[in-house]
Amino acid sequence: MDPAPEVELDFPREWLEFVDPANDEHLIAADLTWLLSRWTCVFGTPACQGIIDGRENDGCCSHGAFLSDAEDGKKLHKAVKMLTAQDWHLMAHAQDDQGRVRKKLYLEEDDLDDEPALRTRRFDGACIFLNRPGFEGGIGCALHTMALRKGLEPLTVKPEVCWQLPIRRTQEWVDRPDGVEILRTAIGEYDRRGWGPGGLDLNWYCTGSPDAHVGTRPVWQAYAPELIELIGQPAYDELARHCKRREGLGIIAVHPATVIAERKAAEA
Repeated sequence: MDPAPEVELDFPREWLEFVDPANDEHLIAADLTWLLSRWTCVFGTPACQGIIDGRENDGCCSHGAFLSDAEDGKKLHKAVKMLTAQDWHLMAHAQDDQGRVRKKLYLEEDDLDDEPALRTRRFDGACIFLNRPGFEGGIGCALHTMALRKGLEPLTVKPEVCWQLPIRRTQEWVDRPDGVEILRTAIGEYDRRGWGPGGLDLNWYCTGSPDAHVGTRPVWQAYAPELIELIGQPAYDELARHCKRREGLGIIAVHPATVIAERKAAEA
């Protein structure tokens, strides 16, 4: 398909701040423009153009996934043990001569922010866990496929950076005027800038594309498990209450990609 132009990175946004009901020293700032948008993952459909030109079947999996910490690595290793050849197209390329899956064959050493880091190995131009066209089990993340087969939430088996996308959580400790230090957590859109300096050079990116703003549910509902993992159940319940109320009142700063998508749908 001929992709619609992406919207500009800067546009008006509505933010909501509220105190975590479970912790009065935890302030949450939520980007309602993003959370009330109709973005949805369009991987595997003609709408997904891929972040690298000519590799649309990779989606956003071309570069592999950096592991955030040791716990992230442990979760991945545990998940890999649950994979079968029916889940994982490239399993044989992560096995040694005895047929055992080895960490050194599905991870590789790299640098992240000038620090040594591990990332999932890239094989033939994309993450080794990415099932390619022609695989009987279908294209997509082998870990995600396995989670669905076993009735697990995908976030419990995938690296953090994979399941969090395209939600961006940033946290900082701030001093209130009364001298009390509180944790401020911001939940927003993981746009091109979230990828660092190279984000602006991506071939295509979904959050700003009207072609991806065709979901049947807003992000705050569709990504409920991920948001609960990021901010906790009590805070999510409070966020959901505010989102429902904002929908009823009518959001002022609607995501421009959602606006274009809804206009195109109405004209169809």
